[in-house]
Amino acid sequence: MEGEAPAPFTVRHFQPLPSLSYDPGDLHTGVPAERDFGPHVDQTNYSVVVAEKIVVKWLAPPVPLPHPTPEIFAHLVEAGFNDTAPPYAALTCVVDGRDHLLALVTGYLPEARDGWEWCVDEAEAGRTAFAADLGRLTADLHLALATLPPPHDNPPFAVGSDDAGATRDAAGLARNRAAVRAEAALAEALALTDGVDGRWLATRAEHLSRELAPLDTPITTPQIRIHGDLHVGQILKWRDGYAIIDFDGNPTVTDADPHQPPARDVAQLTTSLEHVAQVAIRRRATPPDRAAAWAAEARTTMLTAYKARLAAENRPDLLDETLIRPFEVEQECRELIYSARHLPRWRYAPMGVLRTWYTEENPA
Repeated sequence: MEGEAPAPFTVRHFQPLPSLSYDPGDLHTGVPAERDFGPHVDQTNYSVVVAEKIVVKWLAPPVPLPHPTPEIFAHLVEAGFNDTAPPYAALTCVVDGRDHLLALVTGYLPEARDGWEWCVDEAEAGRTAFAADLGRLTADLHLALATLPPPHDNPPFAVGSDDAGATRDAAGLARNRAAVRAEAALAEALALTDGVDGRWLATRAEHLSRELAPLDTPITTPQIRIHGDLHVGQILKWRDGYAIIDFDGNPTVTDADPHQPPARDVAQLTTSLEHVAQVAIRRRATPPDRAAAWAAEARTTMLTAYKARLAAENRPDLLDETLIRPFEVEQECRELIYSARHLPRWRYAPMGVLRTWYTEENPA
């Protein structure tokens, strides 16, 4: 339904907003209150908590429509996927003759912490039971998103035609595009990573390229609308469980197809568990061998639960496990690119993961 708002604004509702009414005795200064999340929270946009019930995320700057989040919110509500901050509304406005997304309104989750906090605690303590919840949660998200069809005028992967006018296979074209993108990420990571890390990476370049090879064969797994930026930082642990947030897509990859194999999300989540282990080593003095063992066990536990949930829903076809490793390698390359361009101090995490994968004793 569309809400009423003064021109040039429009409000799109997904679920009814909670009541913000208060008893007369509560109407003192500061109630209902607004607050932000404070300077300790790293966020691209600006979020405001209203009355400890809703969160208004103001996009800075406003983003031209179409934007993925409103459609995903609407679909997740329709599909009954509730393991996210409740989506309430989207505020849009006409700017320079074009519709723009100004803000998203979601529910506030009490006592919420993102995975770069709670998951590092788990790594430090050596606990991995949580990973089963992450696997089930991710599978449920993919099962819900798998029922969201691509727009008719924007197929998941573009289909080209040869000179004779014959239509090329869309899946094959998708895999080739994925391979080209992954090889480009590797080349850029090699070019941007300098010093000792760069020299170490160069000695593994050939093997890393071979790891990407499965992306250059015909794709057979279904292409669905994936999350696109699914790392532990997007999974909140709150008072009543876990919630996946932020469906804006990967801000560091401008040419990413919204519909991809679910293995893309899975690989990004598994690599983020590896990054958590590196954070625990760096910030919590966790012994490297213990952190590596934790990451391996958490990864296995997560994947086992993910596959079990898909099988229980008769959708094991959603996951092609042969794609996980090449997508993981590409993700680490993208982490190196991100660190080189935006956050140099982050390089230790992807380099630590790569050194765990390719030890001096086992370089390839």
